[in-house]
Amino acid sequence: MRVIGSESNQLGIMLLEQARMKAAELELDLVEVAPNATPPVCKIMDYGKYLYQEQKREHQAHKHAHASEMKEVKLKTRIGKHDLGIKVMHAKEFLGMGHRVKFTMVFKGREITHIEIGEQILKEVVVLLADTGKVERPPYREGRAMGLIIAPKNSVTDKPKSHSGGEKPKQAEKPKTPAPAPTSAPAEKPKETAAKT
Repeated sequence: MRVIGSESNQLGIMLLEQARMKAAELELDLVEVAPNATPPVCKIMDYGKYLYQEQKREHQAHKHAHASEMKEVKLKTRIGKHDLGIKVMHAKEFLGMGHRVKFTMVFKGREITHIEIGEQILKEVVVLLADTGKVERPPYREGRAMGLIIAPKNSVTDKPKSHSGGEKPKQAEKPKTPAPAPTSAPAEKPKETAAKT
């Protein structure tokens, strides 16, 4: 079997007993890392430390998996245009941070008989968020409510830049047009004006 040392250096091909003796000399463990290789590969290492590092890596990966949360925005059928704009603005912020957004349309009393009003508002939300998000789940019924899930278009986890503090957002520069080609006619000299004294 091929043996790799504790410093990731190649120790060469050894018999199993020789590899075990080498690991015992260093007071470390002999761990088979690639059993399907020809010849099999073993590494001399501290197995307890290796397991601890694997757990740490797994914990970090699990931690990053929960970075994207589901944020909820509640709406009512009698919401005004301005209030809807505010809710959409908050949803854009959530999408900009990489979170998914669930819109919940709540129906109270007899409003449940006019589901089409809620559907129309949710469709308007989809249109307003078309530039920052995509529909993950179209409008669906949930008892006395309707839901809609929007996911970010690109998975950017950076927070959107705030334009508060008196700064105005920069406008996109217009492409510069190339200078006109010189013509064969001679350019006119500017006329000099007589200075009054």
